[in-house]
Amino acid sequence: MKRLAIIGTLIALGMLLPAQLAGASSHKSKHHKTKSKPKTTALATSCTVVTKAQAGAALGQTVTAGTLGHATVEGGLACVFYGPNAPSTADADVPVPDSVRVVLVTGSDALKWFNDYKGKVQAQSIPGLGTQAYYDGDASVSVLVGSEYLRVAVIGQTGVSEASEEQLARDALPRM
Repeated sequence: MKRLAIIGTLIALGMLLPAQLAGASSHKSKHHKTKSKPKTTALATSCTVVTKAQAGAALGQTVTAGTLGHATVEGGLACVFYGPNAPSTADADVPVPDSVRVVLVTGSDALKWFNDYKGKVQAQSIPGLGTQAYYDGDASVSVLVGSEYLRVAVIGQTGVSEASEEQLARDALPRM
């Protein structure tokens, strides 16, 4: 009974559930770290819309399991998959070469962040992908579907193109 009370208290304080979800949805290697604990709901979705296999296919090589960090554009969470040539001291909060970054924003802020980033880049429309989609002209594909905004970036590999990011976004749509 005392054990149940402790577990209930930890859940109420938000301490146990995020730790359990972190172990279930992200794998922190000894080389990559996340500085702070993100929100539980985003934790479960940021690393589940793209699989490790899909991220690896987009990058063209084997990748680590997703690691959570802060999104650099949306202010939310990014799930980062690292290739074998990513810096060993990489911080999941900072984009680095040889990685795949996936961000999913859900709810009322999705359209705001989608449009905010669109206004900061040379957006090139991608017809037939989600409700609206664009390539930012340099590093990522953004997709809006209802009240969900997905941004994927395949970073730092020669031969990686908008097509790789677009395919990764298409693969993620069923999980959104």
